[in-house]
Order: sequence, then structure tokens, then C-alpha cells
Amino acid sequence: MPAMNDTTNAPRFTPRGLIPTEEQRAIQLAQNKIVLIDANAGAAKTTTLAIRIGEALARNLAPEQILALTFTPEARDVMRQRLLDVGVPYASVGKIDVLTFEDFAARELGRRDHDQVPSCPQARQLKQYALAAIEQAGERYAGRVDGMDLRTHHIAISQFLDVQLTLKATMALDADVEYMGLDEIAELLNVPVTDYIVTDEYERLRLGSGEGTLFRGPYDASYDLARALGASPDLAGEFPDYRIVVCDELHDLNEAAFRILNALIAKPRCFFIGAGDKDQVIHAKVGASEEFLRSRFGLAYPRLQRYPLSYSYRHGPHLAHAMAQFKSKPVESNLPLHTVISERYYEAGAGAAQVVAAVQQWKRDGNALDGCAVLLRERHQSVSIENALIQAGIGYKTPEMASYLQREEILFLRGMIAIALRDLGAVKSYEVRTAIVEALAIFAELDLPPARLEQAKFAIAKDPQLLSDFFSVYIEGAQQRDAAQAVVETVGYLKELDPETPALTVLTEICQRLNLEKAARRIFVRPYEASVVGKSIAGFLDAAGSGEQSLRAFWAAINAGEAFASRKREKDFVLIECVANAKGKEFAHVILPFLEADEFPSPLCSRIEEENLFYVGATRTRQRLTLISPQDSTRRSPFIAQMKLARTAAGADAAVTRNGNAPASAAPMRHYLNATFHEKDQVKALGAVYDLARRAWFVPPGMDLKPFTRWLRS
Repeated sequence: MPAMNDTTNAPRFTPRGLIPTEEQRAIQLAQNKIVLIDANAGAAKTTTLAIRIGEALARNLAPEQILALTFTPEARDVMRQRLLDVGVPYASVGKIDVLTFEDFAARELGRRDHDQVPSCPQARQLKQYALAAIEQAGERYAGRVDGMDLRTHHIAISQFLDVQLTLKATMALDADVEYMGLDEIAELLNVPVTDYIVTDEYERLRLGSGEGTLFRGPYDASYDLARALGASPDLAGEFPDYRIVVCDELHDLNEAAFRILNALIAKPRCFFIGAGDKDQVIHAKVGASEEFLRSRFGLAYPRLQRYPLSYSYRHGPHLAHAMAQFKSKPVESNLPLHTVISERYYEAGAGAAQVVAAVQQWKRDGNALDGCAVLLRERHQSVSIENALIQAGIGYKTPEMASYLQREEILFLRGMIAIALRDLGAVKSYEVRTAIVEALAIFAELDLPPARLEQAKFAIAKDPQLLSDFFSVYIEGAQQRDAAQAVVETVGYLKELDPETPALTVLTEICQRLNLEKAARRIFVRPYEASVVGKSIAGFLDAAGSGEQSLRAFWAAINAGEAFASRKREKDFVLIECVANAKGKEFAHVILPFLEADEFPSPLCSRIEEENLFYVGATRTRQRLTLISPQDSTRRSPFIAQMKLARTAAGADAAVTRNGNAPASAAPMRHYLNATFHEKDQVKALGAVYDLARRAWFVPPGMDLKPFTRWLRS
């Protein structure tokens, strides 16, 4: 890589439309083999990595020798766009390998095996394989394992897929367990024996019986490549000869990806530059850990060099200074922007009203609703917010999570109401009707074979009147669980019910008869998920009790609300999303509701993970951050006090003024020429310089343009 280590030269790449900061310039010219960038939220990590790539191109490195890795397709697309934004030509960007870890791993495995394994990125595509693994586990271990609990409903499948994903991303499944018993293995991997057995069968099925891998789900390619590298380290010698590897969002790194990175950068002539923020580590489920940024890289590469990116280009000093206090680290902003941080308070049960008030104020201030995002700690919080927005006639979308009316626990209660009123036909969506049938089977804990359940879903969705006999048909003659018997008795109660009975009375009776809280703990294995379900049900009961509605009136209201919420909207809507799904995004206005001591932070999750979630949520905003918490200060989330808003306000005001008064600076003007290959000697003789990164000749700043008139670009 000629002259990359020559620090006597000024930068050879001038990014288009911006002047790099001193921090960015240091990274652009860094010469260490391993460079880690400790970046704050909104600190232009991707842009800085793009500038570094531009510098390599300007020093005559071939674009084919550059690899840019990300963890998501969205981040991959942003990286490609940033390369174009800073001035790397489209043709050069097309030759640079900009890939997700999964893209890279699948490609390299395909080269080795000379085969393209089918990819199954969606959970629904994996269901058939998970069911087959469960069936094989039942056959192989029948009578041999005590307490084996094999369930086939979609919640159980989803939970299993999460478990096997974690085992692979952390490479725990690659542990040497050849001479260990099942109980010992499960204890080592920290999973129930049933989950390990099914995962083992699932992997036998996925990897085939000598004929090669049959399919790959999410992150399977990374796992397979990391495992292959462990078995055959020489495999890395078949990788392309990359001279520079860059990695964005390094805080999402897991063990499988770390092993792949190590293999890539082990080559003597390969340089690595990675950017991340340890305070944005929130994806522990897929193995992300701050240990990689904090210590693992340092242990593996003692001579690495760290560089900071401390200035935010998303929000102004008020939020930057608050986050500096919150995370006890340097955070600054050079923007002359006052990012407003406002607080709203609510009495018990009125939190959603404050969300609506904040949205309405945003609109009165002349802003588009599309720029407004309500970011939740967890999905149960959306129940009251969705209802309040519907009542206010404010459109909303929930792209990454289902609307509360379409979640399993609420679908079950809707199904019970439909039985009581004999009115499943009021649910207009065929898909929702089938989901209601499945939810009834799940919470009744029916052991229906998948094919029989699908048959029931199809028949009842086509003819809603059949719902009334669902339990009598599918429980009769079968060995009943206690839950199923309780459901039968509850259905008998519902069929004798007066439709004008208060909705809250009916739903409370259903929950008590079926002990839904206990059922949730059986069905949703993890305590945190079970608690979320319990809170979601409580929110639904609160909605039923508002206005003392009858069961019939409440049924009509929720179906009308679903119709309102499901309308297609291209604009003028509020986004509702969980904080964990908002990482990497930004919005003009972020609303963080229900900032209560037992909600955010959650007492069932680690404090550092909760802090990171709050940090991610708060730093998604550009112009306004609204914090909504209880009127009673003793019940407020400690995270608000941790921001020290009163202490940082004066300094932030001064920073906004300073930034606004800073002299405007512009990048040195380069005048690019339309010189052909045959004219290169002419323009060079006149003093033009060749930009290797952009593959074009230019006139340096300050030089007389007259001799170049014929070649000047318009």
C-alpha cells in the first residue's frame, strides 16, 4: 500500500462538501495496523470511515483491496451512500466490497463449497425445520430425559430460534462437549436441557448428513464460517487479498464475527479500522458485548491505537452535554442548534395523554408528524398510547412491532370476547382471525399437531361462526391440561353472558378463571417476557374499564381502532417503536414516555444494558427530546436526574452561541476538469493534479483557471 504510512504528507483525499475535524483528520492519516475509533452517538462514524477509504484510494490502493463490513443491510447501504457523499466515484464504490458479515461469510463459504446454500432470513421460513427438529428430539429421547417439554406453537418456536441464535453468535454451541452428559452440557451452555436437545437436532438437520448444509437462518453463515476457521485456520488464506478492512457499528460485534475479523486482519499487509460506541451495546441476544471494544481487541492486539470521535453532528450542545453527564464521558457538538429537552409529567394512568399533548404541540409548532417518534422501553407501553392516538385522530405506524391488538395475549382475549358475542366476523382481516385461533390454542395449552392447528385456523377464518365450537371440537376426547379444562369452563361462562355486561368485569373474570399471569410464565419462558405480557394484559383491561363500556361496545371500539391503525399511510403519521429497534436511526423529535423507576430501567434487566438503551433512545433525536415521567418525583426514572439538565443548561447555551459565531469555513475549492486520457499530459503540464480517489484531474485552490477554461466542468 504505497505511502500509506507516510505521515509527512498532507491528506491526499479532500471529501466533498465538508472539512474534516482534527479528530477525523487524525483517523484519516492513522498508520497503525489496528485502529479503534471510540465514537459517540451521531459523531459521523460512517462518514469518517468513508473518508479513510477515500484516503486509501487517493494513495493508489485498488478499490478491490478494500473491505467494508457492517452488521445489518441498512448499515451496509448507508456505508455505500456515505462513500458517494464524500466524493468517491460510483464506479469505485461498485468495486469496493461493502458487505454485512453474513454477506461476506455466505460468499466465502460458497466459494469453498462451490455451492449456494438457501438462505432463510425470516422466522416463518425456519418453522418447518424447527418443527422437524422437535419431532426428531421427541423420537430420539422419548423416555430417556426427565422433564422434556416439547411444544410446537409459534411462541415456543420463536423462543427456540432465539436460544439457538444466541448459542451460535456467542460460539457457545461450538464448545467441546463430546464426553459430557446432557445435564452437564445444558448447565455449561446455560440453557434448559430441552432447548439444547432441540438445538442439537436442528443443527443435525441443517448441516445435513454428509451432503452439505441444507439451509441457513439469520447469522448462520457467520457461525458456520467461524466454526470452519476454527477447524481449518488455513481457510483464511483463500480470502481475497484485502489491504484495508473497515468495520462500522463495532459495538454490535459478537464472538463469531470477532473470529472472522481476526482471520481477515491476520495477514501482515492488512490494516484494520473499526468504529463503535460501547454505550450502544444493546444486542446481547446475538452476542454483542462491550468486552470486545473494552478489552478483547486490546488483548489480541496490544499495539492497537485508539482515536476518539466526540463531536455529535446529529443534535446540539444541550443534548450532547446531558449525555456527557449521563455516561460520564466527553461528548460535544459543534452545531449551532438548540436541541430542546422538555419534560412533561403525569398523574397515575395519564401518561398517554401527555404523549398526545407532546405530539399535538409538535404539530402546532409547524412540524410534520412524520418526524416524530415515540420510543418505548417495551411493547406493552403502546397499549394506552395507541388508544390515546386513535381517540385523538392521530395516525401512527408500528413498523418493527405488532400493534397491541395483534399480540398473542391480546388476540387470546379478543378470541374469548368473540366467543362470548358470537361475532368473530367483526374482525375483517383473515390473517388476524387465523392469529386469534392460534392464540386461543396457545393460551389453552392445547397439544395440537401443527397440521391440525393449521386446519382449524383455515376453517374458522373462512367461517367465523365455527369459533364457538373450537374448544369442544379440539379438546373433546383428548388428554386435557388443567389450562384447557379451565378454558372450557370459562367458555361456558361466556356463552351465558349478557353482551351488555361491563367489559372490564368480563375480562377480569376471564383473567382470574384462567390465571393468565401464571399461564404467561409457562408459555413465555423468560421472566422478563412474561412480565411484559402481564403488563400488556393489564393495559388492555385498563382500556376496557375506561368509560365503563359494555362488552359489546368495547368489542366494536377495538375493531374500529384496528381499522384506523391499519390504514395505509404515506405521510402525516407518528412512529411508535421500541428503543432497541431504533438504533442507527434518527428523528426530528423523540418522545420517551413512562420514565418510571420500575419501567425504565427495568428491574429484571442489567443496569448497564438499561443505561445503554436510554442513551440510544435519547440520542436518536435532532431537534427535540420530550421526557415524560410521573408527577411524583420519587417514582421518576433515575436516568432523568443522571442527565443533570439544570447543571448543563448554561454551558450548552454558551456552546450554541459559540458555534453560531464561529467563522464559516469552506473546503478548499478544487476545480475538476473534463480532461480525457489523451489530454492528461496537457493539463498536467499546466499544473493540474490527479485525484486518484475520484479518478479525475483538478486545478488546485488558488491557481489561475484561465489556462484550463476548455476543460472546466460546469
